[in-house]
Amino acid sequence: MKWITRERPKIDRIACPWLIKTFVDRDAEFIYVPKEQVFEKSKELNAIPYDLPGAEYSHYGEECTFDYIVKKHSIDDSAIHEIAAIVRGADTNQFDLTKQSAGLWAISAGLSYNYRDDHEMLEIGMKLYDALYSWAKFVSDEKHVWSPDLKI
Repeated sequence: MKWITRERPKIDRIACPWLIKTFVDRDAEFIYVPKEQVFEKSKELNAIPYDLPGAEYSHYGEECTFDYIVKKHSIDDSAIHEIAAIVRGADTNQFDLTKQSAGLWAISAGLSYNYRDDHEMLEIGMKLYDALYSWAKFVSDEKHVWSPDLKI
């Protein structure tokens, strides 16, 4: 499947491709175009538009596109549900939703600033979401404790 959205991705437009490739369609292809071209190009390229008003795969109420994909594709994984809350908080400016949401926004904004090529940014972002998934799935209870009394 081909998926298409607005150029210059940030939170949802990086998180959703990771979710799709990891849980929905390993061979998915992602296309970024200027926002005014998304629907026209989606028809031309037979691509599914996402994360913009008027698309099926979009925000609904307080939830973001990542949430919609989780529900639409019945992804039942507790780590994904935890990541969904983090993404929702970061993508909807609700940094009080999870402790991690503000940090995810900061990383996303920094990626957008550092990388002008949307696909290069997506490639880096995919690795970040792999790491976030590993944290949520395997080590979210682990604490990092540093003490000045640490003996080396």
